[in-house]
Amino acid sequence: MLEMFYVGFSQILALKPLILIFLGVGVGIIFGAIPGLTATMAVALFLPVTFGMHPVQGMALLIGLYIGGVSGGLISAILIKIPGTPSSIATTFDGYPMAQKGEAGKALGAGIFYSFLGGWFSFLVLFFIAPPLADIALKFGPPEYFSIAIFSLTLIASLSTGSTIKGLMSGIVGILLSCVGTAPIDAFPRFTFGFRELDGGFNLLPALVGLFAITEILKTAESDVEIKLENIANYKIKGFGFSAKEFMEQMGNFIRSSLIGTGIGILPGIGGGTSNILSYIAAKKMSKHPEKFGTGILDGVVASETANNASIGGALVPLLAMGIPGDTVTAMLLGGLMIHGLSPGPLLFTTSGDIVYGIFAALIVANFVMVLMEYFGIRFFVRLLKIPKHIMLPIIIVFCVVGAYGLNNRVFDAWSVMLFGVIGYVFEKWGFPLSPVILGFILGPIAETNLRRGLMMTQGNFLPFLTKPVSGIFLIIAVASVVYSVIKERKQRTQ
Repeated sequence: MLEMFYVGFSQILALKPLILIFLGVGVGIIFGAIPGLTATMAVALFLPVTFGMHPVQGMALLIGLYIGGVSGGLISAILIKIPGTPSSIATTFDGYPMAQKGEAGKALGAGIFYSFLGGWFSFLVLFFIAPPLADIALKFGPPEYFSIAIFSLTLIASLSTGSTIKGLMSGIVGILLSCVGTAPIDAFPRFTFGFRELDGGFNLLPALVGLFAITEILKTAESDVEIKLENIANYKIKGFGFSAKEFMEQMGNFIRSSLIGTGIGILPGIGGGTSNILSYIAAKKMSKHPEKFGTGILDGVVASETANNASIGGALVPLLAMGIPGDTVTAMLLGGLMIHGLSPGPLLFTTSGDIVYGIFAALIVANFVMVLMEYFGIRFFVRLLKIPKHIMLPIIIVFCVVGAYGLNNRVFDAWSVMLFGVIGYVFEKWGFPLSPVILGFILGPIAETNLRRGLMMTQGNFLPFLTKPVSGIFLIIAVASVVYSVIKERKQRTQ
């Protein structure tokens, strides 16, 4: 492992990858800090840029965007009580009250520092869990991969939204969209309706950009939130704002929040948007003074910012070890690897180990860059909160369309971006979650291909999918998770 880390760092500690990491982290913080722009949108927007790069350099840029985007949300959450990203919702609960009491510097310093530590904790888990998990996954066959894909889809649908039915329907829509074009194995054209452009199906990149960038732009455009200078709290940061005694007092909170964030990150389709809230609730329940939560105490900021950054390493575990994206951003990282002809999963560790450990090295470097840029560049990032929407949003739309077109030089891809943007916007309006759509789009072909391969191996007999231990267990858990979610939802309605 140490030799592979040496290979990884030798690739990252070169001029171009370092510049890309600095660029990614800086842009990610901006997207995270400005309400309406998220880490998901940042990664979707820059995916086309990585097309002509070496895989390690492209992933270095995307990793920087991911880490910067998740952490950047704390700036607006603390200073204006608007979470820049869903990952920083719980940060507003105590961060903004601290700012109102004149402790904005302390809240910002603690948020930045514990974002750094939470990331480090999850990266260590990733480094030690992903390689052995990949070794185990190498023994899996088509039945096991089919069952894991189905399990991931049901878990995403049942846990990523308040309505299980809407979550499942979103996942089904994603699978149906992935069926457009030639079928796997026999290459039979499906749902093309005579349009030659649809023979190859919808490209992953326009789907990602449309669903997560264009949709967010449309939602932001219709909101009436405009940030004014007088609404931004004043702040002064001296050190990280807290003492060594306070650091020791927060140790239990840090470890608990790191474990929650990493664990939630590993579960497909949940991510930092859920982990920060669960961590905050756990910190409040375990606290000796729960009544102080919400009034502006350090515990709440530490719990939220530790957990949301800890979910980054956790979400990368299933992506790299098994090819299953942990959240929407890792779904786009999956797209980034696929653009370069790489298939995330257990074989990636054996065939492209240098790229895997290059990603590991990029995570470490980007985490250090994040804490430095956020601490020393805080004044610059705060000023960007005041950029008017009517200037910012049209520029982003142009980048989205140009990036999608540049991938294959097809106008059809540009129209696909707009189509998926409208689909995403309509889904959001009707309360359907978007995560199951894109993950269904990615996991659908995996499930179908392995189902057909497995049936070919067994001469059309589905029984081995149930009798093989790993495959059967995942299918049982998949059914159980849906049934449990439906029962839980019905109980909540009757209460």
